[in-house]
Amino acid sequence: MDLFEYQARDLFEKHGVPVLAGAVATTPDEAHAAALAIGGKVVVKAQVKVGGRGKAGGVKLAIDAADAREKAAAILGMDIKGHVVGKVMIAQAAPIEAEYYLAILLDRSNRTFLVMASVAGGMDIEQVARETPEKLAKVPVNSNHGISKLEALKIIQGAQFPADIAEQVADTLVLIWKVFVDEDATLVEINPLVKTSDGRIIALDGKVTLDDNAGFRHLDHEALVDQSATNPLEALAKAKDLNYVKLDGEVGIIGNGAGLVMSTLDVVAYAGEKFGGVKPANFLDIGGGASAQVMADGLSIILGDKDVKSVFVNVFGGITSCDAVANGIVQALEMLGEKATKPIVVRLDGNNVIEGRAILNRAAHPLIQQLDTMDGAAARAAELAAK
Repeated sequence: MDLFEYQARDLFEKHGVPVLAGAVATTPDEAHAAALAIGGKVVVKAQVKVGGRGKAGGVKLAIDAADAREKAAAILGMDIKGHVVGKVMIAQAAPIEAEYYLAILLDRSNRTFLVMASVAGGMDIEQVARETPEKLAKVPVNSNHGISKLEALKIIQGAQFPADIAEQVADTLVLIWKVFVDEDATLVEINPLVKTSDGRIIALDGKVTLDDNAGFRHLDHEALVDQSATNPLEALAKAKDLNYVKLDGEVGIIGNGAGLVMSTLDVVAYAGEKFGGVKPANFLDIGGGASAQVMADGLSIILGDKDVKSVFVNVFGGITSCDAVANGIVQALEMLGEKATKPIVVRLDGNNVIEGRAILNRAAHPLIQQLDTMDGAAARAAELAAK
């Protein structure tokens, strides 16, 4: 889960990372009140989860509270790369002398944590890596040892930070390591980390990504979810513990196992080319169990999608056998009753497939069509959606 800047700032403050005063506002009047409370010059910053805010006019300096109200009015409702601004952050302005970059992230390719530090802050780190790679230090972190003050100093010195701020930057690195670990983050980034004219080191802008898989350890993280951007079907699926992602096609997909579902998406997209570009409408993995309730929950989610024109249930029986899956489908349709209105193409294979197919044949449900192969079932589902 990516956080807004103001949420990242609040997490930084919680863990002792040096930040300036800030508040979030959803109306010009709220921006005025926040600026008044902070006092002096403030920066009005669009809260969107995308880069390039400054270039798009989403970051403006305000000289006082009245000006902050005016600047907020101009930014709220702005479209920045497809993201409509619904909130602004009112941040205390700072006399900036220099800008740096500091981040800790999960390096998936090397299966480790990685510190990235650069004296070229305030710009895209990709650009720094491409144009001046010597200014970007990349240091792996041993997860068993973490980042001590001594280790942090070595990293900062290796990144060629000025000696007069090395101690402060090292302290900040230790603190953001604490944020990274304590909050189960996959990214904690400060860009820019600034040196002010009075010699202080301040985290001026932050980006944090939290690991959703660790949510059970952080019940407070639920309050950080941007509900306005959450797809209602995805929210409903999450409440039912289903692995669901909404896509923009017409064929609803249900499968058991992420690999099989991913393959199903590809096969349906390929088959759909023959029927006017029909595409998959979702990713839905029901996992190893296919009880009637799980299947009913999955079908209800998919059938509740107005874009879905047909459903493709693609199951390979393993630990959960095909006859259990077939019984689940039949019982699910009984549970859904009149809510089930769209054609359902079923392809079963694997453990107890003969029994599974026989169960569906005996049920003779008018919405169910069985096909033996994955390609054939995908083509039929795409054809039905096109019709």
